[in-house]
Amino acid sequence: METQLQEERIVTNGERERRIKRRFHIAEDVRYKMLYGQRLAETGSGKTMNISSGGVWFTTEAMLTSGMPIEISMTWPVLLNDSCPMKLMIYGCVVRSNDKSAAVAIERYEFRTQGRSLQAQPGAIAASALEQRAHA
Repeated sequence: METQLQEERIVTNGERERRIKRRFHIAEDVRYKMLYGQRLAETGSGKTMNISSGGVWFTTEAMLTSGMPIEISMTWPVLLNDSCPMKLMIYGCVVRSNDKSAAVAIERYEFRTQGRSLQAQPGAIAASALEQRAHA
């Protein structure tokens, strides 16, 4: 097993990749909340750069404090049953940050359904347009 893990590690610029888990280059909008105990310390938005089962790297609006708990929400790029949008909630801890990005170790995560999108519901756009005209 150890030799298999070593074979999966990627060599980049002559340096050996230390990460064991495969990273996926997924670019999705994220919203994040930094928590200080039960108090909300900071919020912001960014975009994922890559993600694995163990961590996520994303752009930030400012430098985040290493060691702080964080909650991240992102739209999952695949629909459930080809019709229902999903949101991925990530709970973890900031392990690295600079003024433009941060790395978070994932402690737990959960998928949530978001209901059908307006475009996915037949007639929803037409009904919405009629409702807007009625109020005009």
